[in-house]
Amino acid sequence: MDYQLELKQIVDFPRCRIYRDFVRSLIADKSIRTNGSSFLFYYIVLCSYANYRSSYRRMEHITYLVGPGEWICTLADLQSWFRCRFQHQAVSILNQLEKQNCITYSLLEKNKVVKFKITDWQKDNTFLEYNCPCKKDTGFFFFPIARVHEFISMGKCSEMDILLDMWIHAIYNDPSVQGSYSAPVVYYRNHTGNPLTSFQTLGDRWSHSKATVSRILKKFEENNLITLISFKGKHGSMIYLNYYLSVMFDISDVMIDKEEIAMQLQLPIHVPENKEDFCVSESVTEEQITVSEKDSCVPESHMRFIIQKVAELLKTQGIPCCECPKTQYILSPLSACNSELNQYTLSIICPYGNKAYQFELTVHPQDAPAIPIPSGVTDRALEGGE
Repeated sequence: MDYQLELKQIVDFPRCRIYRDFVRSLIADKSIRTNGSSFLFYYIVLCSYANYRSSYRRMEHITYLVGPGEWICTLADLQSWFRCRFQHQAVSILNQLEKQNCITYSLLEKNKVVKFKITDWQKDNTFLEYNCPCKKDTGFFFFPIARVHEFISMGKCSEMDILLDMWIHAIYNDPSVQGSYSAPVVYYRNHTGNPLTSFQTLGDRWSHSKATVSRILKKFEENNLITLISFKGKHGSMIYLNYYLSVMFDISDVMIDKEEIAMQLQLPIHVPENKEDFCVSESVTEEQITVSEKDSCVPESHMRFIIQKVAELLKTQGIPCCECPKTQYILSPLSACNSELNQYTLSIICPYGNKAYQFELTVHPQDAPAIPIPSGVTDRALEGGE
C-alpha cells in the first residue's frame, strides 16, 4: 500500500562555490570520460588554476608576473589537464574558449608556454591588488551559473561535463527547494522548487538519449558519486550528490532515505502488505506505539509502520526522544473517516517527564478511496512535566 508524508523545516541557503582540490581530483579520475562538444570541464579547469592575486612565477629561466585571474603553464601541462592526445588539440580548446569570450591567452617561448586569463574573473571573484605568493592547490573560487548554461547548450556533454553540471546545481538546506534539507539535491532552477526530473528532460539538457543518460547516471551511482532515487509512475527521479557536504562544508555526509524524501515531496510511500516485509528501525518497537481504536480509514498495522518511519525521520532531525527505547508514541484521530481528509494527532511522550512533542498528520486518499495518504506534518512542542 502507498502512503504519502511531508515534514517541513526552515533551513539556510548556501553560496555556490567550487573547490580547487575537488577539480584536481576530477582531472586525475580517468574513469570519467571527457569526450564531448561542451567545454564546461575545460573552462572550470582553467578557473581552478587561476591566480588569487598577483604573484611571480619562474619558467624556462624567465620570471613572469601573473595577475589575478591569470596563470602561466607549459603547453604539456595544459595537454595533461585537458587529457588531449596532442598539444594542438589543447590549443584548439583554448581557441574555442577565446571565441566564447571566456578567456584570453598567448603562446610564449616558441609555443612551449601558455599564459591565459579568465575574462570575468574580477566580476565573480574578489582579489587583492598587492603582490603575494599564493597556494595553488587549496581554497575555492566562485563560478557564474550563467556560464554553465552557455557551455551546456554548445553541444553534447561529456561525462565530466554532466558531473560538473550536477555539482554546480546542487542545493542544500534551501527552504524553497523540496528535499534539499535531507541532503544536497540537484535542482536546475526551473522556478518550481521541485527537484524531480526525468531522463528525457536530462537528455534534452545534455544532448543525449534517455538510454545514454540512464547509463551515465548508473555509472556514477556504481562509482558512489551520486544517489539516484526513482519513484513509481511518472513522478520522475531525484539526484543526490555524495561527498558534497564533506567537500563543500567539511562536515560528515548523510545517509539518504527514500521514504524520507517521499514525505517531503508528498510522493507515495509503499507500505508492504505482509508484516514480515516491513523494513523499519528496531529502535521503535510495537510496545512503544499506541493507536486509538476510533474509526480510521487506515489500517492500524499501516499506521504503526508510518509512525516508525516518522520516528526515524525525526531522529535524524535531532529530536532526542526518538532515540530513547522507552519513548511512547500515541496516535489519535482528530476527524471522522471520509474520502477526502483525515487528521491525526501524534504525541511523543518522554517517560522521564522531560520535553514532549506533538505532530498533526493530515491524511488524503490515493488510488483507492478507502486507503488514505498522510501528506502534511506540522510540529509544535508540548510542555512536559518536571
